[in-house]
Amino acid sequence: EKSLVRIPPELGFVEASLFGCAVMCGAGTALYSAAIKPGDAVAVFGLGGVGLSAILGARIAGATRIVAVDGNPAKKELSLVLGATDFVAAQGAAQAIRVLLPQGVDAAIDASGTVEGFEQALESTRRGGSTVTVSLPDAAQQFHFPLSRLVAEARTLRGSYIGSCIPSRDIPTFIGLYRQGRLPVERLVSATLTLDRINEAMDALSDGQAVRQVITFE
Repeated sequence: EKSLVRIPPELGFVEASLFGCAVMCGAGTALYSAAIKPGDAVAVFGLGGVGLSAILGARIAGATRIVAVDGNPAKKELSLVLGATDFVAAQGAAQAIRVLLPQGVDAAIDASGTVEGFEQALESTRRGGSTVTVSLPDAAQQFHFPLSRLVAEARTLRGSYIGSCIPSRDIPTFIGLYRQGRLPVERLVSATLTLDRINEAMDALSDGQAVRQVITFE
């Protein structure tokens, strides 16, 4: 009972389903965990539902440069529609970002789900910048970074759990932004399917063909 959040009765269930995870994890990470400020340059690694929501959050926060990063070039168009200013391929992303922004980005958000993605995010961040991960790779995966660089470059490394959100506060806030047209989460929905097509949905997700698919019970 304590976890329930009231939603407006006119909000469709398909759109409402996105606010429970993707939007909080992504937009919340941009707004709270990474604390993006107006004028910041940001890079977002991994353009699933969480990463694309992070782009939306970065735009709301006032970032003026948002670099979207993914290994699937098909994600480029949607990332630009949602507010990214640039798109680069995942392989060699840090170097490509340094070409666009020689000093690096103020904040890098990793939603790639891989250690490699986090490492690229870290290397794309400027001295004194923040690298935040919302990914959950295999628990056996390890990350190594020289402690001297952490100090000498004044870096901040941070994990983000559910975007550092408070659901009772932030779900109504995000819904309000959606209703104002500032958080177009409906664009994250690749398809709605019935339960008998769930294997098809999982295959599309695995192949990187979908962002968010919603199972309906109508």
